[in-house]
Amino acid sequence: MLKTYAWLTFCVVVWGSNFVFGKILVQDFSPTLLTSLRLFFIVLILIGISSFKKRLKRLNKVDLLAILFLGIIGVFINQWSFFEGLQTADPTTSALILAMAPILTGFLAAIFLKEKLTVRMLMGSIAAIIGIYFVVTKGRLTSLHIEKGLIWIVVTMVTFAIMILMTRVLSQRIDPLTITLYSNIVGFVVSIPCAFLLDNPLRISADISYWALLIGTAIVVHGIATLIWNHNIRYVDASKASILSNLEPFVAMIMGFILLYKPITGAEIVGSLFIVGGVIFSTYQRKKPYNRTVSGK
Repeated sequence: MLKTYAWLTFCVVVWGSNFVFGKILVQDFSPTLLTSLRLFFIVLILIGISSFKKRLKRLNKVDLLAILFLGIIGVFINQWSFFEGLQTADPTTSALILAMAPILTGFLAAIFLKEKLTVRMLMGSIAAIIGIYFVVTKGRLTSLHIEKGLIWIVVTMVTFAIMILMTRVLSQRIDPLTITLYSNIVGFVVSIPCAFLLDNPLRISADISYWALLIGTAIVVHGIATLIWNHNIRYVDASKASILSNLEPFVAMIMGFILLYKPITGAEIVGSLFIVGGVIFSTYQRKKPYNRTVSGK
């Protein structure tokens, strides 16, 4: 059991570090091109995995339309808005905003899937919103200034919640690997023309170390870590694994301090405690607690 939790912790560290690595990459790659390149390597990884497991199946027209929507909204816009936002947004604040995805998923499930909206979820949501407000205002509660980058990170959080909800519904009749591969292929195809339309100027790094970071993070974040998580999640209680995944903002905070020399502020610590505490309070006793799927972030 200790070994299982060690592997799950490794995955959380990888996913939390992704915010800092993304911040580094957007300095040398334009965001849409970075999205396209990353999706290309993710698709290659998924094709390799699917070839090994041989689980792909044909889709009917209804499911195909759902996959197209998921690929555009839940993959391309989700990835693109993430890198677009990180151009100016702080990686720690971004991680804290994205930590609220389980709560938003719960609200969307209550609206579209008629799942029960509990008092715990409402109270946890209020605590998380207070934490976000505290972080964004940097502790100066009377001064609220939301920069453009944070708006794009909110878009990332919303599209991530939509992706979770759609994957949950589609996985009842389609293998999750099939969903992930096809939706990522759609996202990649859409990203190619968008790179020329949205990026002005189109920036691409000539430094091999940045290319190594791009390829390495794609393989490790969306390939190796996802496989490790999905393998080990079977051996632990899902609610405990869900709590563990909520430690990503703290990882982003520490990695930002180590790699970007960004000081950790008191406002970030207090705000993160409110946010993570609110998310845990909202989701801990749910019958189907939030769990990271094969997409990885």
